Amino acid sequence: MVQRNFNQKMQAREGYIKHTATSHTGLSYKGANSQGAMAVPPLKASSFLHFHAIRPLILSISILLTLITILEALEVGGNGENGIFKEILRDEAVFRLKELGKVSDREGYLERTFLSPASLRAADLIISWMQDAGLQTWIDQMGNIHGRTEAITTSSKALIIGSHMDTVVDAGMYDGLLGIISAISAVKALKISGKLEKLQRPVEVIAFSDEEGIRFQSTFLGSAAIAGTLPRSILQVSDKSGFTLQDVLKENSVEATEEILSKVMYNSESVWGYIEVHIEQGPVLETLDYPLGIVKGIAGQTRLKVMVSGTQGHAGTVPMLLRQDPMVASSELIVTLESLCKYPDKFLTIGEDSGIFQKESFSGLVCTVGELSCWPSASNVIPGQVNFTVDIRAMDDKARGAIVSEFSKQISERCDNRLVNCSIEHKHSAEATNCDKDLTSQLKHAADSAIKKLSTHVLGDMPVLMSGAGHDAMAMAKLTKIGMLFVRCRGGISHSPDEFVMEDDVWAAGLALVHFLEQHVVE
Repeated sequence: MVQRNFNQKMQAREGYIKHTATSHTGLSYKGANSQGAMAVPPLKASSFLHFHAIRPLILSISILLTLITILEALEVGGNGENGIFKEILRDEAVFRLKELGKVSDREGYLERTFLSPASLRAADLIISWMQDAGLQTWIDQMGNIHGRTEAITTSSKALIIGSHMDTVVDAGMYDGLLGIISAISAVKALKISGKLEKLQRPVEVIAFSDEEGIRFQSTFLGSAAIAGTLPRSILQVSDKSGFTLQDVLKENSVEATEEILSKVMYNSESVWGYIEVHIEQGPVLETLDYPLGIVKGIAGQTRLKVMVSGTQGHAGTVPMLLRQDPMVASSELIVTLESLCKYPDKFLTIGEDSGIFQKESFSGLVCTVGELSCWPSASNVIPGQVNFTVDIRAMDDKARGAIVSEFSKQISERCDNRLVNCSIEHKHSAEATNCDKDLTSQLKHAADSAIKKLSTHVLGDMPVLMSGAGHDAMAMAKLTKIGMLFVRCRGGISHSPDEFVMEDDVWAAGLALVHFLEQHVVE
């Protein structure tokens, strides 16, 4: 690829020289023979004088040719176009993303789950690319792929850069994978520039085996195992086919015991920090016309299951005023949730004088009803039972707790008014995770530097965002300090085949990582 680009530039340069010679000497190329060579007329005295007159121009062109050749030789050698590594960080990275996007367990759409056949094929590709970047590779007992380079001092703590290689059902090819490929590409760029062996701390790239939790309905299997927070009971959880996690690990020659899982866990004393590059999965960066954004933290999350029971009956014979309809009650509760999360100040005491919550406490608050089911689900039957899920996320854990409490109160009151029975099951709760200030500052400096090198126009201050989605960084925060960089995605679309990142934004993300790593190089 590099040689092809080099040849293209050589051809373009030759065309420029011909154009320059024509414009400065008045020579015409109409006398060229069938091979494109100039038909050279007999040399005359006037021609010699003309040549003598343009000799300074020819010498200048020769010097220019020499300088261009030297610079392009440096680029082919790996220094990149002024250190921007277009062939590696953009062209090769995009090619690799597309290659991984073809590795699927399903025909017609992308699906790759924990230790599935497709994930094993993807692992072979990732390992080969890690080795190409100069990393020593291995796979741990939970299927995480590691690539590591040591530092000039063996006592230094390691910097980990990673993301996940699994996907959702009918996925796009950037979620998780962009973070892995950008990290590998950045390390390769350092290798080519001769800086990889000058790192002051070890760098380890990890492709986590499972973050989405599709197969075993438990997120962060890979990163939680490394952070040491994966519950041992997870080994007995079954997938839809009845295979337990322990069964699947045994199929892959891993004797899955609690002792084996402990070997995956890292000691916090050996890790300096964790960095993750990820698509934004939202529309903010695109709206602001900015390729990269710094993440200040990952929202805390509460998941509820609300169960509403009423009286099942005939749709044509039960009068409206006598109905105990759980579907209508559920609808009212869902609209109430929307109002609560859009306008929390209408339900809670908020303000400087309240002494409890400030308005900014609810910044980024989002609430979603993602599933709804009813029984018996027939068009001519008043339902007897309706269940729905609630997902509440916010950066402020106390504010999130207040929303959960208020919604629980609203459920009780409105269900009583409608003479239906309601209950709430708490399914999941995770505290908000703040990114480390110093690590974030270094990452912001690196991203600013990358954008200045690549952008043709001046951009404003880099956006600072909250992540509403959970990421491996959330699990790794239990082990070490974290930092995250978001990359713009078209329309904010994710978890969809329409997920898309522009090639130049892939480039910007990779270059930001290069600049971040260069801050840890001993000159």
